[in-house]
Amino acid sequence: MIVHLLLSAGRGPQECAWALARLLHRLEADAARQDLETHRADTVPGDRPGTYRSVLVRITGDGAGAFAASWTGTLCWQAPSPYRASAGRKNWYVIAQPCQVDTPRTTFAEADVDIVACRTGGPGGQHRNKASTAVRATHRPSGNVVVVDTERQFSLNRSIAIRLLRERVEQGDEAAKRAATAARRRIHDELVRGNPTRTERPEAPEQDQTPQVPARRRRR
Repeated sequence: MIVHLLLSAGRGPQECAWALARLLHRLEADAARQDLETHRADTVPGDRPGTYRSVLVRITGDGAGAFAASWTGTLCWQAPSPYRASAGRKNWYVIAQPCQVDTPRTTFAEADVDIVACRTGGPGGQHRNKASTAVRATHRPSGNVVVVDTERQFSLNRSIAIRLLRERVEQGDEAAKRAATAARRRIHDELVRGNPTRTERPEAPEQDQTPQVPARRRRR
């Protein structure tokens, strides 16, 4: 199973881009513990080195959907600002939402088209009506339907109908691709600060485990 998760700092300050990088590392470590693979499919760097305005993460493996759901929503990185010592704020927010990246392309095949001869009216159409030269074509996978009666020969109307259906299917695929791109762009503006679904903090520094050797007293 493959799921794409988009993490975005939205229009937040540079600390949010820093928080996104910290949260990204935490997410990747969490995924590795659950035997899931992650890949940074697309990144937009922040103004500071090692920070990100947005990252598109591809998550692969069994349970990828449930894992992505556990990281979906408003994420909070709780730590003092590394850039402004005077800043009293410690909560930095990032939005994470699953998104569609690869929209499926429809494979057009004439075998998927139902062709029915029919009669239509109109000026000069008397001959066509008697001979049923008009064509009603239905593309079963997409549900697109066209009726063509511009020519007096059934074969010509059939060819035109096939071409029109092919064009409509291609246009539908392009529209789906544009809609997916627009949906990803909207995620950047959906960040709601406060009431996070998940809060992460830096790990406490480990204490030095090196045994301390007591200093010898100098004899006087």
